[in-house]
Amino acid sequence: MAKLTKRFIVKSFYILIDVVCILLSIGIACWIREETLPFDAGFNNLFINPVNPFRLIFAFWGLVTIFLNNMLHLYETKREIFEATEIWEVVRSVFVSALMVIVAIFLVKIPDFPRSVFFLTSLLMVFFFSLWRILKRIFVGYLVAQGYNNFNVLIIGAGKVGRVLAEEIAKRPALGINVIGYLDDFQDPAVDTGEVKIIGKVVDFPAIVRREFIDKVFVTAHNDERTFLRLLEEAQELRVAVRVVPHGFELISGDFAKHNIGFIPILEYSDSQTSHRLLGKRIFDFTAALIGTIILLPVFFVIALVIELNSPGPVFYRSRRYGRGGRVFHMYKFRSMVSDAEQILDQVRDQNEVDGPIFKMREDPRVTKVGRFLRKYSLDELPQLLNVLKGQMSLVGPRPLPIEQVQKEDFRQLKRLEVKPGITGLWQIRGRSDISFTRLVKWDVWYINNWSFWLDLNILFQTIPVVIKGKGAY
Repeated sequence: MAKLTKRFIVKSFYILIDVVCILLSIGIACWIREETLPFDAGFNNLFINPVNPFRLIFAFWGLVTIFLNNMLHLYETKREIFEATEIWEVVRSVFVSALMVIVAIFLVKIPDFPRSVFFLTSLLMVFFFSLWRILKRIFVGYLVAQGYNNFNVLIIGAGKVGRVLAEEIAKRPALGINVIGYLDDFQDPAVDTGEVKIIGKVVDFPAIVRREFIDKVFVTAHNDERTFLRLLEEAQELRVAVRVVPHGFELISGDFAKHNIGFIPILEYSDSQTSHRLLGKRIFDFTAALIGTIILLPVFFVIALVIELNSPGPVFYRSRRYGRGGRVFHMYKFRSMVSDAEQILDQVRDQNEVDGPIFKMREDPRVTKVGRFLRKYSLDELPQLLNVLKGQMSLVGPRPLPIEQVQKEDFRQLKRLEVKPGITGLWQIRGRSDISFTRLVKWDVWYINNWSFWLDLNILFQTIPVVIKGKGAY
């Protein structure tokens, strides 16, 4: 009962903030475009005084938006979803409410409603709704990291999927998830499973739930049906939420969708929308790369001039790389090495500091002083925007490796060639040059299997602070 009361209070508070955002959006839009209104843009005139012929439309717009925000679960604190996903739901809500307002204006036949006020109000709603939700996430993340409203969980299965899940949880303290341990019927408790330990078998579930005050359980190992059903029954009696990782999720790409046939829930995986999603990715890549190239042209000229003055040789470096489907293309970079770097490579090859077919060393004598700076802040990668415009690369994707450094018989590469390589990716935000080749391939495969537009957007947002800090690049 206390939880329901608390949830109601929090939800009411969120709605109140949205109401303030709506009032601000309408008020600011009317104030900016006051000359288009048949009345003075004072608060009383906007929402109360009959002198305003649009006040009922404003009230209708506010009520519809609140209703849609509630339908899209925007008054819940969902720690697990991406920030970009929540903002997209805000955009959807405002867009649909704006369409409904247009229909209402047409049906009620309200003349001379200013279009500029309409568009400004819509944009301001998106801005204010998004801004306060971003601030809310920062605040909630801080509270959770301090231990507020955390919950204890068990992971069923200490295998590969269970361990990866524990690693992902550990990287996200803002989720407020404390992994108490694994329950596993097949692994030896003495086996090293990192910081999270095996604390029992599935049969011990009720006792451990009571002893450790467990709130949720994640099922990553799919035991026999009888064991799973018993676990569900026990969890229901103990009021513990059960979350199941789909079997074989790491082997497939695309999205899961939940449907029902009668009262039977169906978890569906489908690639039926892949073509149009890839088209959307290409449109976004091209648009963002074009805008980025135009904005960064002055930076291009400055970098080119500094490279030219620093060392003899061409400004740009072209490297043959594998693209999607194994097609070879020339990837562009600002030259960060001496002009005869390829010839010197054989002299330093035995000093390679990373595993796999990639050559990397922190104090590479072939890198120029300017090149070291460019590499640290990934400025040498900027010309790859041209590769994106040409359709050879994407903004986000697996790292494109030099053909000369990739063993052709290495089958780990085949999965990476299913998509276009990217300027940035999970390897960039997880450690850049500091991560092993094995880890790089694993992250690339995970990205391919779980790709979505929102994942790309999240990676792009996370790339910015990583590049600014200059950590892990050499």
